[in-house]
Amino acid sequence: MDGNILYSSEAPTPVGLYPHARRAGNFLFLSGIGPRSKDSKDIPGVSLDSKGNITAYDIEVQCRSVFRNIKIILDEAGSGWNKIIDVTVFLTNMKDDFQKFNRIYAEYFKDNQPCRTTVEVRSLPTPIAVELKVIATIDG
Repeated sequence: MDGNILYSSEAPTPVGLYPHARRAGNFLFLSGIGPRSKDSKDIPGVSLDSKGNITAYDIEVQCRSVFRNIKIILDEAGSGWNKIIDVTVFLTNMKDDFQKFNRIYAEYFKDNQPCRTTVEVRSLPTPIAVELKVIATIDG
């Protein structure tokens, strides 16, 4: 971590000019985290046509990849999954994906239950169906 800004060495590179996370006091604010893989153009759970349009996607695979990316960033920053206190979820298809997302979310948050807001958006910056914005506590 460089000062209060974190660029994870293990998470996918941000798609814009922003860090993976930023510390303020005992809080760690994560930028929107999607399912992309590090050092790859492939997006887990997403099939694209030659023009980059989504032809099919698996929300469950994307969710698990998002959670993995978040865990990587939290751990590298010195925080952890059990220190998440607030989650904002962005879904591109609330009708089809909310129940599946909710089921997977419950697997990951059965012991720690942060506050949560889920909103539907028309699209996200890359061809993905889910992105999370997370706030966690951090010691020291």
